[in-house]
Amino acid sequence: MHALTTALVLGTQVASGSHSIPPSYRFTAAQFDIPSTVLYAVALTESGLSVRRSSVSRPWPWTLNVAGTGYYFNSRQAAWRALKHSLNSGERSIDVGLMQINWRYHHERLGSPWQALDPYHGLAVGTAILKRCHQGGGDWMKSVGCYHAPNHAQRAARYRRRVASQIQQLQKKG
Repeated sequence: MHALTTALVLGTQVASGSHSIPPSYRFTAAQFDIPSTVLYAVALTESGLSVRRSSVSRPWPWTLNVAGTGYYFNSRQAAWRALKHSLNSGERSIDVGLMQINWRYHHERLGSPWQALDPYHGLAVGTAILKRCHQGGGDWMKSVGCYHAPNHAQRAARYRRRVASQIQQLQKKG
């Protein structure tokens, strides 16, 4: 795994088992004026995977959800091949990367399939979507629900509860 991607995915705290927020998430959150805990909790909810034989979960950049089935790949290349195969087969309901950004609705922002799987690009696109959901101001948790299900109140509420649980765990382990 490339060193920058390792830092993005694993952060500097994996060895100690800490759930602290990796610097790349803090930096991106600051750029978009979003609470870093909210951003990281969304990424964990979307693509969290236990890494290095531990119970520590981290967002995984090479994650796809194709028509409701989730897949975790060992490399960007493998995820890219699977994404291209799905697209070539006519599938468009594909959530991509760390933030599980839906290809059908956001393919223009995601760019090419290769670019869509760039962890930093995906994080920036997902953060921009979350920020857009918050443009009306108010409650960040409402924005989180919008991020996942902007037109479905019940799904948004379930998702908010999952993210809130991640936030609580992050604050507890801080």
